[in-house]
Amino acid sequence: MALPTLEDYFPDWKEREALAEAMIPIIGRLYRSNVVTYCFGRALYNQSVTQIMKTHRYVRQVALNELSEFESYPILDALSQLDLGPSHIDVGKLASKYMEEAAAGDISPLEFVRRECAEVIGRHVPPLEKPQDVVLYGFGRIGRLLARLLIEKTGSGGQLRLRAIVVRKGKGDDLVKRASLLRRDSVHGSFQGTLRIDEENSCIIANGNVIRIIYASAPAEVDYTAYGIDNAIVIDNTGVWRDRAKLSEHLKAKGASRVILTAPGKGDIKDIVAGVNSHDILPTDTILAAASCTTNAIVPVIKVMHDEYTILSGHMETVHSYTNDQNLIDNYHDKPRRGRAAPLNMVITETGASKAVTKLLPEMAGKFTGNAIRVPTPNVSLAIMNLNLGRDVTVEEVNEYIRKATLFSTMQRQIDFTMSPEVVSSDFVGNRHACIVDGGATIAKDNRVVLYVWYDNEFGYACQVVRCVQRWAGIQYPLVPKDAAELGF
Repeated sequence: MALPTLEDYFPDWKEREALAEAMIPIIGRLYRSNVVTYCFGRALYNQSVTQIMKTHRYVRQVALNELSEFESYPILDALSQLDLGPSHIDVGKLASKYMEEAAAGDISPLEFVRRECAEVIGRHVPPLEKPQDVVLYGFGRIGRLLARLLIEKTGSGGQLRLRAIVVRKGKGDDLVKRASLLRRDSVHGSFQGTLRIDEENSCIIANGNVIRIIYASAPAEVDYTAYGIDNAIVIDNTGVWRDRAKLSEHLKAKGASRVILTAPGKGDIKDIVAGVNSHDILPTDTILAAASCTTNAIVPVIKVMHDEYTILSGHMETVHSYTNDQNLIDNYHDKPRRGRAAPLNMVITETGASKAVTKLLPEMAGKFTGNAIRVPTPNVSLAIMNLNLGRDVTVEEVNEYIRKATLFSTMQRQIDFTMSPEVVSSDFVGNRHACIVDGGATIAKDNRVVLYVWYDNEFGYACQVVRCVQRWAGIQYPLVPKDAAELGF
């Protein structure tokens, strides 16, 4: 496609805008049939016109191709004419492949997608035999973002269903305050949808999802079956209990069958980083941990770098936003330095992420160290990774390798990439990847490389937790094409 002249820019924009507008109802109809669409791993569903256009712009910049709405719309329109069963379909990758084939021969978009989607046409097998009940135990920063994600991704209603939230009852209008915190967020903005409160039944109705608010002081005292909840996966986002003995208390509750912790597990509990060791999740597991936000950010990058270059040793320093366990003003804290005012200081503290690397990637044993500096920002952190590799590299080589990994590897939902020289931490609020490699900051000399890795330590991490829960629930989709993003929230 020829680039527009100066006089053509606005008409070109309006044409592409009209195509993006026409995409939305098609994307919505497919989504309600459990056909989930992407563009090079980035979601197209639940997006506005401008968000869809920005996604195409991102692909042109990072995938280095000429993909635009002119190319993707005919593919999406052709998909809508097929009897597609539940699947994940990367429209951007299909469009790019079609552009190459159409240039070499005569094939229509409909003929092309019929061939590419052959295995899912008429295959109406639901992702799950019946919906999986999910319970949030706790409703703090991560809990509320998990709620937003689970509500947003309800789809046809046959997958993960948020059925209840368990909290300790607060003073005054507890239910109203809980709903208000879900509705408004100082960092992540307002809830996308409608919320109603049913005080008589102690429920929040969010986009039609009825969510029970259950008041309890201990996990074992809850009877979920009394609320019609059975075989539930409980997501413990309190961080209070982290070993097997304490987390097993959840399994004593009627109607609960499994529990996942939104923190690193202690002892023999498996730490799972979606995309890295998701295959370690077994149907027989009853307790899992989703590791920490920093572990989720650095392990995917360490893995792809080790696979290609062999990491001999490394050190990670995370410049981390302050968290709720720090003090607003100087006061007593049982951990060193964390008692000092979080909004006023940089605070050196420990991180368990470097030890967790070895737990997840045993080949890194004895090779990795780490520390953390808490800084006065409310969200988005930065891991600085200093790696000694098995051979000499250049900045250009490393950046090109990572760029391709973000587009075509099995971890395209975990690793994002940017080359912008102007990005700062707030630009990554709401990013759904576990991390974003800042290629413009990469340093390389001989066999040493320094990578700067951003991550939304709240929302990006919550997306990783949901991916773990999806995998554990047994939700799997056929992928079109085969290297499409699996289970992509």
